[in-house]
Amino acid sequence: MAKGPIMIFSGSSNPELSREIAKYLGIPLGNVELKRFSDGELWVKYKENIRGGDVFIIQSTNPPSENFMELLIMLDAAKRSSASTVTAVIPYFGYARQDRKDQPRVAITAKLVANLLTVAGADRVISMDLHAAQIQGFFDIPFDHLYASTVFLDTWKSNDNNLVVVSPDVGGIKLARAYSRRLNVPLVVIDKRRPKQNKAEVMNIIGDVENKDVLLVDDIIDTGGTFVSAIEALKNAGANEIYGAVTHPILSGDAIEKIENSSISKLYITDSIPLNKKSKKIIVKTASGLLAEAIRRTHNHESISSLFDIDKS
Repeated sequence: MAKGPIMIFSGSSNPELSREIAKYLGIPLGNVELKRFSDGELWVKYKENIRGGDVFIIQSTNPPSENFMELLIMLDAAKRSSASTVTAVIPYFGYARQDRKDQPRVAITAKLVANLLTVAGADRVISMDLHAAQIQGFFDIPFDHLYASTVFLDTWKSNDNNLVVVSPDVGGIKLARAYSRRLNVPLVVIDKRRPKQNKAEVMNIIGDVENKDVLLVDDIIDTGGTFVSAIEALKNAGANEIYGAVTHPILSGDAIEKIENSSISKLYITDSIPLNKKSKKIIVKTASGLLAEAIRRTHNHESISSLFDIDKS
């Protein structure tokens, strides 16, 4: 039995994605009023009755930090309005890169965010391509971790003898292995050293890319420095066409210009974060169907394991 009527509400971080999700599900977006006081303080009011409803709030938590604060307030307002269940649908889970104490006197923001979401009233979280999968363990509520590989994979042919999948670092091997397994092509890894935040120096390419077409996969592209360094290293190693598949396009600073000036042929991204500046080299593929299907199955108490069964090895 369903918990109550399914109700979809959108925060202001990515309303277009929310509209596409609602369209896929064949239901209208819920009516919520989001505004600010003159000093910038956020204010939220649900403009319809949500008592007993199965409420899903769609909001990525990319910068600015107001996106995250807005989500917390929407969760609190929904809980206080007697929603039966409240699910935070977070296509891009921000602050995930600080998932451990890797040096003295630093915060573990991924755990802090998990605590805040729970306290604000979330009964469940749905997200996509976390920067570190172990963040799921920071939550004491159900967490469904989706993978965008299903969004990208139909772009490339399986068993392509001239294609290799490349992970830009050791941390991305699990994600890259899933692509290589599903496409049935070899896996290559780039060993790199990072002297400081947002800076990376490519050290060595483990595997053969000479005269090969390359699919470079990653979860996040921020400044683009690491990604472009990997592209140029692959090109110098003899790669032919280089393509990218990256889930979350933060693309801060001059990242788009770096991509345009690089040797990459096409970079495929999802709409987990709105793309504010277009580029001929960047192609957006919507993740609305994947997220909508997760919402539908969650509401109907159906299994969604097929949506995040990326790699069991």
